[in-house]
Amino acid sequence: MDKLTILREKFGYSSFRPGQEEVIDSILEGTDALAVMPTGAGKSLCYQIPALILEGMTIVISPLISLMKDQVNALKTAGCGAAFLNSSLNGSEYARTMNQIMSGKIKLLYIAPERLQREDMSEFSANSIPLVVVDEAHCVSQWGHDFRTSYLQIARFIRSIDPRPVVAAFTATATMNVRDDIRKLLALRAPLCVNTGFDRPNLYFEVQKPKDKKTALLECLEKRKDTSGIIYCATRKTVDETCRLLASRGFNATRYHAGLDDGERRTNQDDFIYDRKTVMVATNAFGMGIDKSNVSFVIHYNMPKNIESYYQEAGRAGRDGSPADCVLLYNGQDVRINQYLITHDEDGEAANEKLQAHNLELLKQMTFYAAGNDCLRKRLLGYFGEKTSSSCGNCSNCLTEFKEIDVTVPAQKIVSCVYRLKQRGRSFGKTMIIDILRGSKNEKIRRFGFDTLSTYAIMADTSAQRIRLILDCLIDKGILLLEEGEYPVVTLGNAEDLFREEERVLMKLPEEREKAAPEKTSQQKYEKILDIQNAPGIKTSQDSGAKSSVTQNMSDDIDNDLLGKLKKLRKEIAAKESVPSYIVFTDASLRDMCRKKPVSLVQFSGVNGVGSVKLEKYGEIFTDLIREHCGE
Repeated sequence: MDKLTILREKFGYSSFRPGQEEVIDSILEGTDALAVMPTGAGKSLCYQIPALILEGMTIVISPLISLMKDQVNALKTAGCGAAFLNSSLNGSEYARTMNQIMSGKIKLLYIAPERLQREDMSEFSANSIPLVVVDEAHCVSQWGHDFRTSYLQIARFIRSIDPRPVVAAFTATATMNVRDDIRKLLALRAPLCVNTGFDRPNLYFEVQKPKDKKTALLECLEKRKDTSGIIYCATRKTVDETCRLLASRGFNATRYHAGLDDGERRTNQDDFIYDRKTVMVATNAFGMGIDKSNVSFVIHYNMPKNIESYYQEAGRAGRDGSPADCVLLYNGQDVRINQYLITHDEDGEAANEKLQAHNLELLKQMTFYAAGNDCLRKRLLGYFGEKTSSSCGNCSNCLTEFKEIDVTVPAQKIVSCVYRLKQRGRSFGKTMIIDILRGSKNEKIRRFGFDTLSTYAIMADTSAQRIRLILDCLIDKGILLLEEGEYPVVTLGNAEDLFREEERVLMKLPEEREKAAPEKTSQQKYEKILDIQNAPGIKTSQDSGAKSSVTQNMSDDIDNDLLGKLKKLRKEIAAKESVPSYIVFTDASLRDMCRKKPVSLVQFSGVNGVGSVKLEKYGEIFTDLIREHCGE
C-alpha cells in the first residue's frame, strides 16, 4: 500500500497535516529527518506510515512505558503489527515478543533507550532494520529540559546496525541549541529539518496570582468537574498534600511521583489513563509520553523551572485538537523553590556550576512569563524563536482589560531603595525591599537599621502586590537585576536614565474591579477570541488552515446528548477490550460523529479517525446507536 492508502485505511484520515508528508517522503527516500512538531500535530504518523511501507522492522526508541503501551495498543487496534520491550513484561511475555520479532511478525518495535545495551538486542539487530526512530529527541541534550544519559547510547546502537538505517528524530520542544545537539549527538546525516511551529491554537493559557493557591485550585476544579486533567506540583510533599485536599473535597483524584513504589505508580497511572480517576496530581516525573487524548486541562500548582518544561507539560492538554485550558498558579515562593532545586541535587550538594548558571537563566525566562502582562502565547513562542503578533486573543492577558499607566515615580522610589541598600553594602531579595518601602516594623529591619533609610515607608500606602508587580516590571526591563544564588537578590541595572526627566516607565496593569467576573467556559472564551481575531487590523500567529480546523472544533454546535451516549458506548467497549477509551475512538472522533451523524457504514467511514479495521470492528454498533438517537 502507498502512504495515502495507509493513511486512509489504517488511520482513518483523508489528508496529511502540515509537515507530515514532507517527513514521510524524506524517510522513504532514505534521508535522515529531524522534526520539531507540537504535541497533537501527528508526529507518530510520520514514522508509522513509513514503517508499514519499508521492508523489515522499525525500531522506535521511546522514554516511557506508558507511551509504548498506548502506541502499540492503538496500532494493534488499527490492524498493524507492533510490540514493545520494557520492564513491564514478565518472562513469558518477553519470550513471546522476542519470538514474534524473530519470526518477522513485528513491523514496529518500541523499546526504552536503557535496553539498547542488553546482549539480546544483538539478536535482532542483524535483521532488516530500515528505520530507527528517536522520540522525545530533546532528551539527548544536556541543555534540554529533560536530559537523559541513556540517550547518549543511541548513536552507538545505530552504528552497530549494518547497513546503517535511516534515523528520524522527533520532539515537540527544542530551542536552536538543543536542535543542534540532537543533530550532533545522534550523528544525523544531512537530515531534513522540519519545524511546523510551536503554536497550539486550541490551548488557552492563563496565569493567576492568587493570595491562596488552595482556594484558587479548588475554584478551578469546581468549574471543570467531570473532565480529565493534570495538576503539576514542584515537590512530592505538595503532591501528597494536594491529593489529600482534593479527595477530602470529593474530587476523584490520584497521585504520581518518584517517591511511590512501582506498583502504586503503575496503578495510579492506569486509573487515570482508563478514566477511573479524572484528576492526576503529580510531579514532573509523570506525563512524558502520556498519549491520553482527552485531557482537557493542565494546572500548574507551582511554576516549573523553565519554559520548555512548562510547554511540554501544558501541552498534554487538548492532544486531539479539542479546546483545553493551561493554568499556572504563580507566586514568588515558586521562584525560590526552583532556585533551591536548581542549585542543589537530591543530596543537598551544589550542582554543576555551568549547568546551574544555564538553568537559572532559564528560570528567569519562566519568571518573566509568569509575572508579565503581555501576551502569554507570544512569550512562549518567542522563547522558541517563533515570531508572532502582539495579541493571540486566547490567553488570560489578551482577554484581560489592561490599562497602561505611568509608574515612573513609584519606580524611582523602588530603585532608590535598592541604591540606598547598596550604599550600606547590602543587597536583598524582593520581600525585604517591599517591607522597607511599606514601613514594616519587623525585627530584621530594626536590627539592620533599615528603618533609618530615607526610603523607609515612602510607599506605605501602596499594596505589597502592586509594589511587587512594578518591581517585576523593572527587572523585566533591565532597570533592576535579579542576581541568582542560594538567596537571590535585587541589584541595580540600567537605572541611570530613570532619574532623567525625559525617561518614563510605562506599565500595563489590570483594571481593578469591584468583583471578579465569573470564569468563562472554553466555548465562551473562544467566542470572544473570534471577536478579537475578526477585528480590523488584528492578525494571529496561526495559519488559516489551523484556524479553520480549530474554529470548527471549538465552535460547532455539538449534540451533547448524542455525545454522552457515544462516550458511554465507547467506555463499555474499552472495558471489554481492556484498553483506554481513547484507543477505541478519541473525543475528536466522537464529536465528528455528532457533527456528521453517520447512519450507514459508508457514511461512518468518512468520520475522522475511522480506518478500515475500526470500520469493520465498530461501525455497526455505533451507527445503530446514532440511528436510534436520530429516530428519537
